[in-house]
Amino acid sequence: MTGPHPERIASVPETHTKKMRRSRHDSGQNLALMLMALPGVLVLFVFAYLPMGGAIIAFKDYRAIEGILGSAWVGLKNFEFIFTSGTAWRITVNTLYLNLLFIVTGTFGSLALALLLNEIQGRGRASRWLARIYQSALFFPFFISYVIVGYFGFAILNTDTGILNRLLEQFGIAPVSWYATPAAWPLILVLVNLWKGVGFGTVIYLAGILGIDPVYYEAAAMDGATKFQQVRFITLPFLAPLVTINVLLAIGRIFFADFGLFYNVTRDQSLLYPTTDVIDTYVFRALRQLGDFGMAGAAGLYQSVVSLILVLLSNWIVRRRDPERGLF
Repeated sequence: MTGPHPERIASVPETHTKKMRRSRHDSGQNLALMLMALPGVLVLFVFAYLPMGGAIIAFKDYRAIEGILGSAWVGLKNFEFIFTSGTAWRITVNTLYLNLLFIVTGTFGSLALALLLNEIQGRGRASRWLARIYQSALFFPFFISYVIVGYFGFAILNTDTGILNRLLEQFGIAPVSWYATPAAWPLILVLVNLWKGVGFGTVIYLAGILGIDPVYYEAAAMDGATKFQQVRFITLPFLAPLVTINVLLAIGRIFFADFGLFYNVTRDQSLLYPTTDVIDTYVFRALRQLGDFGMAGAAGLYQSVVSLILVLLSNWIVRRRDPERGLF
């Protein structure tokens, strides 16, 4: 019976030493990356995790003089008031319905514009300059405040001097009191949201398209594939993971309406509440008019919990179909 080979015994410490050196090198690289991420982690902790302790206000009859911890505990009474007042159903349906419209129209609009801009960029130097101009023009509204957008909307929709009513008069149509017509506002809000946010989504999807290897398109063209077939069988499948992630992130915020859009563009008109009142505007009014921090906290907690359930459910459904496309 022969013993261990001496060369193999000698190689064991050498291999271990190499692993130790590689581990130290990786640790040094990871430490640098961790230090770079530290400011972002601290901001997330301070502004996202520390405020979670304030959720206790939803279960208290808050009095400023007594503080959050000193205020009387009322259990679920704040939630009971919301759900028995008939308001919860309206604001929940409005929030879900309008945000769902925003997700669908925003996704399709951004994809369509990204595909068009990609086609323009591939048609010579002059076309690439035009594509940059179009891209900048689409992206510019993203930086405009909703306060200014609200004034733009008022200039267009004002009953007496609005541009839209002036155009309707030219065709013999009676002016419409837009700020007293709730049925028209889902469409108006969708158009405003699309105008303001479609540029941002277009840039994201255009970047995804530019990251696709041109070899796929060249091979498809050699096989006689049309532009529509290239988009259908190459571009869209490659963009599917990116679209899935963006939709999942949007679903995670589906219970959080854009306060600036729903407050400034509608000018907080009470006549429009049946179709435009959402959870965020309801919480704001509860604080401004009633000064009821407990009820506002209950509405906010309800908003957060349902959003968490929706994003977990959506991610589970996606992972059931394709495990690699889920967020986690």
